[in-house]
Amino acid sequence: MQFRIFLPFASLLGLALVLLCAAPASAQLFETKAAQAFMIDADTGTVLFAKDPDKPIPPASMAKLMTMEMVFNAIKSKRITLDDTFVVSENAWRTGGAPSGTSTMFAKLKSEVRVEDLIQGVTVQAANDGCIVLAEGMAGSEANFATQMTDRARQLGLSKSTFVNSTGLPADGQQTTVRELTMLALHLWRDYPEFFHYYGQPDFTWNKISQRNRNPLIAMGIEADGFVAGASEQGGFGLVGTVSHNGTRVIAALSGLANDRERSEEARKLLEWGSRSFQKTEIFAKDEVVGEAQVFGGAKSGLALKAKGPVDIFLPIANRDKLTARIVYQGPVSAPVEEGQPVGELRVWIGETLSQQTPLYAAESVKVGTLPQRALDAAKELAVGWLRQKHL
Repeated sequence: MQFRIFLPFASLLGLALVLLCAAPASAQLFETKAAQAFMIDADTGTVLFAKDPDKPIPPASMAKLMTMEMVFNAIKSKRITLDDTFVVSENAWRTGGAPSGTSTMFAKLKSEVRVEDLIQGVTVQAANDGCIVLAEGMAGSEANFATQMTDRARQLGLSKSTFVNSTGLPADGQQTTVRELTMLALHLWRDYPEFFHYYGQPDFTWNKISQRNRNPLIAMGIEADGFVAGASEQGGFGLVGTVSHNGTRVIAALSGLANDRERSEEARKLLEWGSRSFQKTEIFAKDEVVGEAQVFGGAKSGLALKAKGPVDIFLPIANRDKLTARIVYQGPVSAPVEEGQPVGELRVWIGETLSQQTPLYAAESVKVGTLPQRALDAAKELAVGWLRQKHL
């Protein structure tokens, strides 16, 4: 596949956005001890930080995000209600309850528990018994529920996440990535606003037992209101968290940390940096030409490109020189070209992180050129096309 790069475009607020053929800057704007990390702006999905985000990891308790997605979706679809009750089986009690020694809401064997209480047990206390009771109540068995979790993950575009149980307890074949955990958390925040508040509860008292939220970010006073922490022997300590500050919400997932203290500190630093270190700025207004693509065999040699609407980017407040951008398209573009035809995309990097990809479209129509024009383009392509192919 061949790509053509359009050279420099304008500066904005003193920032030169240079479209480069070379690789983007190699230095990260932020350093973390996490082995894997991924962070986005929640409103736009813009990637603010990425470190080995697609490496498969065991989800540990972070798998509970998928369990809650299943539950919230079932309530929204009216398949279950908050007032429905499910029975605590011996499997749920023994595997995730008091005898298990794991995080639990201490549901009593053979008791009936309301769905809303189970939700709070899971979102606040990371209760394994709560997960299993929900799974068995909704799907007949935890194994059936886990299969449905994986199927639902595929529907949501999470191609690398596979679930074997509802809790995240160690199991062969169970895996996810920090990118997909972040996107799942974004989906929960966007699609289930009526349930999101459960994640931010500082504590939950049920059956006369009170427990604080197991997400360490909630008690830090950093405007965090979700989601979940987890740990496994294979994957280390991890966390999916979100912070809202001055109208900016960021969501991040981290994994591969050494202990709970390191997890708390690294998650806090990443989320605070993300929520305070970027400024959303419009660089192109609606219908403004972003750049130009080369046309082959057309009545004119250049094709103006634009986005569907305004183009916003997130500028690093303290490191604006670390932002680079390219217009990338497969080309040259063959005539005829119709206005509105997809042509390529604008790619923006923050440091070494590919932050945004904005589709670009033909801002005009270009008809087939005359025979002499087509012959000249053919000669040019014959002369320089092999150089472009070699460069790429």
